[in-house]
Amino acid sequence: MIWTSGVFFILAVMALLVINQARRSRAEIPILAQLPEFTFIQQNGQPFELINMKGKISVVDFIFTRCKGPCPIMATKMGELYNLYSGSEKVQFVSISVDPDNDSLPVLRDYAARQGVTDNRWVFLRAPIDSVINLSENGFKIAADDLPGGHTTRFILVDSKGRIRGYYDGLDNASLEIMKTHIRRLLQETR
Repeated sequence: MIWTSGVFFILAVMALLVINQARRSRAEIPILAQLPEFTFIQQNGQPFELINMKGKISVVDFIFTRCKGPCPIMATKMGELYNLYSGSEKVQFVSISVDPDNDSLPVLRDYAARQGVTDNRWVFLRAPIDSVINLSENGFKIAADDLPGGHTTRFILVDSKGRIRGYYDGLDNASLEIMKTHIRRLLQETR
């Protein structure tokens, strides 16, 4: 009888350990990659570098202003996030143009204004196309084939240390809800 009680006790403790480990692993957001150094130009003409992402949680996407496909939907979703986190200087949004030949700084400024951007929490970046391709493929680990039309529709979550923490479908509300949960967790980590 004592032996049986001891076995049940050990099994119960092991079960609790497994359950706690499962909870912790669900709560952990993996570190997928470290972004490399880069320098692009913001719509206001100022440089934007990796250092501008450090200390903040960043949501990044790749867009072009003449896009008639997924970009308008992605811009709406990003705008909703921009408004949702309007009270936080710790969350920023970064849209990178995959069509720098057409997306000049004045075009990006106008596009930002049309999205309702009123501060520097959402920036629109441009760089020569070879730099965009390099950062997309080697930094964000996203294919950059057949640009501008073949750009990704993913939103990329970057933590305050410049590390990629997740990829989310920018057209899917359920995926974006998961991203919001991850943003909350990363904000708690930075406190």
